[in-house]
Amino acid sequence: MAFLYLGGLLFGILGMAIIDWRYKLAFWRDGKRAAITLVCAVTFFILWDFLGIFLGIFKHGASPYSLPFTIFPEFPLEEFVFLFLLTYCALVIYNGVVLWRSRT
Repeated sequence: MAFLYLGGLLFGILGMAIIDWRYKLAFWRDGKRAAITLVCAVTFFILWDFLGIFLGIFKHGASPYSLPFTIFPEFPLEEFVFLFLLTYCALVIYNGVVLWRSRT
């Protein structure tokens, strides 16, 4: 059960990739620009998380659904995958809205 949360996140990324592929919104439209955007955004959010951890705001709570280890203190592997999913989802939604508005 420890991999359930990570599995859900990866399933969400797969869903975003299918939507991206179907409508050519991010990686299937301009892979280099999408990769640069995702790396910059995920890096920003990781730095944001480290600041929150340093200030004692963010804590890694024990959960039977998450992995029993962290990459850094209070920073689990799932957090990195979540941040990727969050930014990928935002990128797909943004480009989807831009595409939709250009067609109306």
